Amino acid sequence: MSARWRILRNAKTDQVVLERVRWCSSYWCHLRGLQFVLHLPENEGLLFVTQYEGRVHTTIHMFFMFFSIGVVWLDKDGVVVDKQFAKPWRPAYAPRSPAQYYLEAMPSVLDRIQINDRLRFDEEWK
Repeated sequence: MSARWRILRNAKTDQVVLERVRWCSSYWCHLRGLQFVLHLPENEGLLFVTQYEGRVHTTIHMFFMFFSIGVVWLDKDGVVVDKQFAKPWRPAYAPRSPAQYYLEAMPSVLDRIQINDRLRFDEEWK
């Protein structure tokens, strides 16, 4: 199921980073992403899931985006390898290191996550 919601937590502290994170693993979810979305709640995000670690397939663009976002890239173990503030209508943002997951949320998420944090997203939101 590609549209389930998860709770995103810091694995070390168990602190909630985002209350609702949409699990995005399907082709259509990846294609659409947050394009044309006018508003994203502060406590929500979109977690993109890919088949393997890499830099090219986890690069994002900001075309058709109407607001800035915080982007966080994680490796296969859920360890944060990069994070960036992404502005609308920019051609590309790529992680510094290979990633298997990337999170798009409101920019404030960048204040709650540090490089090398390990995040957990195994708990379903009810």
